[in-house]
Amino acid sequence: MTLSIIGVLLSGLLMFFFLSPSSESYTDLAVLNCHCPPGFKLNEENKCISKNLYQQYDSPNNQGVGGLQTGLPEIRDGFTPQEIDLGRYLFFDPVMSIDGSMSCATCHEPNKGFSDGLPTSIGKDNLKLDRAAPTLWNVGYLKRLFWDGRAATLEEQMEMTLFSEVEMANNPENLLNTLNNIDNYRKLFAEAYPDRDKKEDIKLQEIFKALAAFQSSLISLNSKYDQYAHGYHAALNEKEIEGMNVFRSFVARCAECHTPPLFTNQQFAVIGTPEPDGLPLDPGAEIPFADKSMRGAFKVPTLRNIDLTAPYMHSGKFETLREAVEFYTKGRGHAVPKDEKLYIHWHIWEPQLSDYELDRLVDFLKTLNDESFMPKMPETLPSGLKLTNQQTLIP
Repeated sequence: MTLSIIGVLLSGLLMFFFLSPSSESYTDLAVLNCHCPPGFKLNEENKCISKNLYQQYDSPNNQGVGGLQTGLPEIRDGFTPQEIDLGRYLFFDPVMSIDGSMSCATCHEPNKGFSDGLPTSIGKDNLKLDRAAPTLWNVGYLKRLFWDGRAATLEEQMEMTLFSEVEMANNPENLLNTLNNIDNYRKLFAEAYPDRDKKEDIKLQEIFKALAAFQSSLISLNSKYDQYAHGYHAALNEKEIEGMNVFRSFVARCAECHTPPLFTNQQFAVIGTPEPDGLPLDPGAEIPFADKSMRGAFKVPTLRNIDLTAPYMHSGKFETLREAVEFYTKGRGHAVPKDEKLYIHWHIWEPQLSDYELDRLVDFLKTLNDESFMPKMPETLPSGLKLTNQQTLIP
C-alpha cells in the first residue's frame, strides 16, 4: 500500500514538472505593451497622441520666438503602443547589425543622454567615425536628421544608419532574412501590425516605422526650466535665472538659434567651430544640399539634456559646457582655417561675455536636464543576443 501511494505521488510530481507552463525564454516573449509611454495618451483608435503643457500655448507662425510660454512644433505621433514597444526591442537588439556586434543603443546610450560620450562615434570594426552621436531626446519634433540634415524623416535616418558600410553595415536582404528567421520577431511584428496576415514576412518599412515609433516616444519636457516656464518660479535659483537672462539676452543671442522650448530653431548655421587638431574642415551641410554657402554648416542641436552629452560640437571638440559657451565669446570666425572662406551666421559676433556670465550660462543649461520619461531597457531580447551598450556589455 505504501509503495502504491509513493508511486502515485511520484507520478503526480512528474506530471507537474512536464506539463506545467515553462518560464519565459527567448522563444516565449511576453506580448507587446498595450499602454502608451509617459507623455502620450491612448485614443479610441489605439494611437498614442502627445500630451504636454506646452500645447496650451500659441506659437506664432508655428515657430517659437524664445518666450517662456511658447508652443512646441508639431511632433511625430499617432503610433500604436505595440509599434512603440516593438521599436524598443529593435533599438536595443544587436541583431540589427551585420554581425550582431552593434545596436542603435551602442551609439545612443540611455545613460549618456542617448548619445555615447565620445568625441566621435565608433562604427563597425571599431572604426572611428567623423562626427559625434547626437541625442535622441525629443527627436520626434525634428524636421531634419543628422548633423548635416541629409535625412528628412526618422525612417530615412534609420535606413541610412542600418545600411551604412561604416556604421551597422547591414543590407536589406540580410536584415529581412535574419528577422524573418526569428520566431519571436515574426510573432511581435504580427502583433504590432495586426491588419496583415500573421504569416506574412516582416517588411523593411515595418522595421523602419517601429524604430521611428520608439524614437518619437523619447520625450524630455519636465526639466527645472520647464517647471519655471509653466509658472513655478521657485524651480530655478538666483544664479540659474541670471544664466537664463544671459541666454535670452540680445547680447548673447543664444535663444535666437537655440529657441525655447525645444531649444533649437531647426535651422542650419555656420559658426566656425574648430575641428580636432590635424583634421580638415568638415564641409557639413554643403554636401547633401549642394550649396557652397552652407560649407561648414550644421544643424542647430537641441540643448535638452545637454549636460549629459559631453563632449560638444559635431566633432566633439569641446570637453565641457564651459569650453563650449566660451567659444562663442571669442570673436566671429576666430577658429576658421586661414584658407577657408565661410559664411558665418550673422548671430555669431563678439558678445564679450564675462567669466561670471559664462558660468551662469552653464548653470542655466544644466536646468534643461530631464530623464523622467526614460524608457525601460528590455531584460531579454527577441533574438537571444545580449545588450551591447555599456550598461550591459557582451561578456
